[in-house]
Amino acid sequence: MFRKILVANRGEIACRVIRTARRMGIATVAVYSDVDREALHVSMADEAVHIGAGPPRESYLCAERIIEACRRTGAEAVHPGYGFLSENAEFSNECKNNQIVFIGPPTSAIEAMGSKSAAKTIMGAAAVPLVPGYHEADQSEDRLKRAAADIGYPVLLKAVAGGGGKGMRLVEAEAEFDEALAAARREAASAFGNDDMLVEKYLERPRHVEVQVFCDRHGNAVYLFERDCSVQRRHQKVIEEAPAPGITPDLRAQMGAAAVQAALAIDYEGAGTVEFLLDADGSFYFMEMNTRLQVEHPVTEMITGLDLVEWQLRVAAGEKLPLAQDQLQINGHAFEARIYAEDPENDFLPASGTLTYLQPPRESRHVRVDTGVLQGDEVSVYYDPMIAKLVVWDESRERALVRLASALADYRVSGLRTNLSFLYNLATCPPFARAELDTGFIARHRDLLFHDSAEDRVQDLPLASLYLLLRMEQATRARAGEADPGSPWNTSNAWRLNQPAVHTGAIVLNGVAHDVPVVEIGSGERRRFRITVGDKSVMAAGRLEGNELYADIDGYRQRVAVVPHDGRFTLFSQRGAMQFALAQPDFGEDSADLIAGAFFAPMPGVIVKLLVEPGVAVERDQPLLIMEAMKMEHRICAPAAGTVSEFYFAAGDSVGGGEELLRFDGAG
Repeated sequence: MFRKILVANRGEIACRVIRTARRMGIATVAVYSDVDREALHVSMADEAVHIGAGPPRESYLCAERIIEACRRTGAEAVHPGYGFLSENAEFSNECKNNQIVFIGPPTSAIEAMGSKSAAKTIMGAAAVPLVPGYHEADQSEDRLKRAAADIGYPVLLKAVAGGGGKGMRLVEAEAEFDEALAAARREAASAFGNDDMLVEKYLERPRHVEVQVFCDRHGNAVYLFERDCSVQRRHQKVIEEAPAPGITPDLRAQMGAAAVQAALAIDYEGAGTVEFLLDADGSFYFMEMNTRLQVEHPVTEMITGLDLVEWQLRVAAGEKLPLAQDQLQINGHAFEARIYAEDPENDFLPASGTLTYLQPPRESRHVRVDTGVLQGDEVSVYYDPMIAKLVVWDESRERALVRLASALADYRVSGLRTNLSFLYNLATCPPFARAELDTGFIARHRDLLFHDSAEDRVQDLPLASLYLLLRMEQATRARAGEADPGSPWNTSNAWRLNQPAVHTGAIVLNGVAHDVPVVEIGSGERRRFRITVGDKSVMAAGRLEGNELYADIDGYRQRVAVVPHDGRFTLFSQRGAMQFALAQPDFGEDSADLIAGAFFAPMPGVIVKLLVEPGVAVERDQPLLIMEAMKMEHRICAPAAGTVSEFYFAAGDSVGGGEELLRFDGAG
C-alpha cells in the first residue's frame, strides 16, 4: 500500500479522498491555486503545494506542476478525483514515465473511452447496445448535417471529448442545425481543446441510468449496481439515486453484464461508470464510459456499505478486488442532491460570491454531507460552483425521500443564490415521489418546481409577509436598545393618528410584485395581523426565533424556516420552498426607460461572439451576444424590440462581473 499520495484536485472531492486516505494511514499532499490558499482541502492534507494562479489552465490543468509537486513531496501516487486531469491520457502517461502511480485506469483505457466516437466503435464490436448515430472521422459540416438527416430529427450533437453537458446541443429541426453546431463546437473547443462532434438520435423520454464497475489487474471485474441520474438541467445531473427505481432483477443483471463487458473490452482497471439511456420499453443503449470516479458515487457507497475510494487505492496498489459479484448486495435506497451556487429561475445561471452563512444539516448514518467549503469561503468564478453534495439513505425509497426533503429544509446558506429551494421543491413534488423519471422531467414539471401558481401565492405570501414584519420588529427593538427606546421613531407598529395601523408594501415572487397590505389589530399577546393577498384575507400571528418562524394563520399553526441570502429570502414550508424579496420603492421611472439602457455581465467571463450589428433592429428575446463564464456559454438576449446602439467589447475580450456590455435602445 502507498505511504503518501497526492490529490490532484480541489473542493469536495479532494476532501473526500483525503478522509479515506487518512483512515487508511496514508499521508496526503494537496495542491492549490492562488484562489484556494485558505481552502478546506489544503488545511485537511498533511502537506500542500502551490501550483499557480486561479484559472485552471494555470494551475490544476498544469500536468508538469502536478508531477513536480509529487517529486518535491515524495508522493508515490496521484489521485486525480474527477474533472481537471482525471481523464487526461497524456497526464496518466506522464505519471507512468515518472514512476508515479496514476490512481485510475491504464492510459490505453482512457484513450479508448476519451473519444465518444471511438468508444462507440469499440462498444459496438463488443456487442454493447448503441444509440443510432454517426461517430466517424469526417467532421465536415455537410457530412454531419447529412448524418442528422439520415438519423432523423430530433438529434443530439455531442462533443467527442466532452462531458458534463458541455459541447452538447439538441437540434429539433434542420433549420437549427448550423447555429447549434457552431455553438457546440465553440464550447467543446474551449472546454476540451477538441471541437469534433458526434450525432445521435435523440430519444424523446429516456432515463439516464449508469452502472458502477470495478476491475483489478488480475482479471476480476464486478458491477456495483446502478444509479438513476435522469433529473438534469443543461444536460447536467441534479439529483441521483441508487438503486434506479423500477429496475427488475433481470434488467439489472443485463445492464450490469453489459457494463462489465464494456470494461473488459478495454482491459479496464479501477473505478469506472458505464452510462446508458434506458427507453420506456426496457431497451438500453450505451452512451459513454467515464474512466474515473463519478460525482454521484456516494449513493452507491450508501447502498453497498463500501468505500469506493478505498477500493481505488487498493486496486491501484496491485491488490485484488475485495469482493466478488455474488458477495455484493443492495441495502436500502439513497439520494444525492447537488447543491450549487446558481439561479434556477434564470436558466440555472451559475453564481459566485461569499458564503456569509453556511449551516448544513446534522450528519448521521442517514445523512452525509460532502463539501469542500466553510462559512466565509468564496465560490470562485474559476471553478464549478458546487457547494456540497447532500446524500441521504434509508431502508426504502419513500423513507429516503422524506429524509432528503428534511435535510434540504435544514440546509442554510446565505450570501449568494443557490438551488436549495429548487431542490426542495423537486424532492417534494408528487411526480418525483412516484418515480416518473426521464431526462425531460424539469422542463415538464416547471410549475411544480418553481411554485409560482396562484394557490401557492395565497398560501405562502402571508407567511412571507409575517416573517418580514417580525424581522423588521426585531431590528427595531435592537435599534431601540442602542438608542432611545421611548422614541416614536423606534417603533414598527405602523401607528397612524385616527387611522388603522396599516403596513403597505409589495413582495416580489418569481419576478412579480404582489401588493400585500397588512392591518395590525390589538396589542401585546392579543396582537394579530390581517394580511390580504388578492381577494382573500387571513388573520396571522407568530414569533421569530433565528431562522425559524412559528406562525398561526387562521388557526393553522406551523413552523417554517426562512433563510436570507443576497437580498432575497427562501421560505421552506411543507408545500415546498419559495423565494421572495421585498419590493424596492417605485420612484416613478418610465417603463421604457427601464428597457432602454445598459446590460451588465452577470459574472466575469469572455465574450465569445457578437450576434447582431449595431443599429440593426432586433426582436424581443433575440440573442445579442454570447459570453462564456464558469465553463458554460450564456446568451444575452433583447428584453424587447429595439436596437443595440453600441457594443463595448469585441469577441475574445475578457469582462469583469458587473461590467457594462452594450447599450440597448427600446423601440418606441
